[in-house]
Amino acid sequence: MTKEQFALNFLYSLLATVIGGGVLAFLFFWFREKIFPLPKITGRWFFEMRTINSAYNPYKGMILRYVAMLWMEGNRIEGTVEKIYENSSTGEREYEGTNRTRGVVEGFVQKNYFSKDHVVLHVVEDGHGRESTNFYDLIVNSDDEMAGSFSSMVANQDGESKWQRKEF
Repeated sequence: MTKEQFALNFLYSLLATVIGGGVLAFLFFWFREKIFPLPKITGRWFFEMRTINSAYNPYKGMILRYVAMLWMEGNRIEGTVEKIYENSSTGEREYEGTNRTRGVVEGFVQKNYFSKDHVVLHVVEDGHGRESTNFYDLIVNSDDEMAGSFSSMVANQDGESKWQRKEF
């Protein structure tokens, strides 16, 4: 093989590798954007917390409902929540206007290619009398529904949480 043939073969191989790499990169991006996109989390959500365990017995079985406004930047989630309903040992009540407690949401989406996507949220709620923290570990069932568990610093509560686009 002459030097010219070697140089020509080298250039052909280099060109094929560069073009193949470009096509492969394009396919990866196309699959990521069109076939496996991030779930659509942005928008209004209604969610329910059902307390199963608590250090304070009157909280066991308590149901709280909230409305959340979430937005995404990449896989990062931010937003706000307001408590709209409570059914506890002290009775059942709906909250309106200034009686609603507000909170701030931060979290992220864990993209899974071989199982359902995962959403992790941290909510700091400015409750009546004190600030509280809730942590949500959710599975995305569809663009309109998420479900999973929560844990709270209020009386060491934990339980089930369901998120949906429609009001309860």
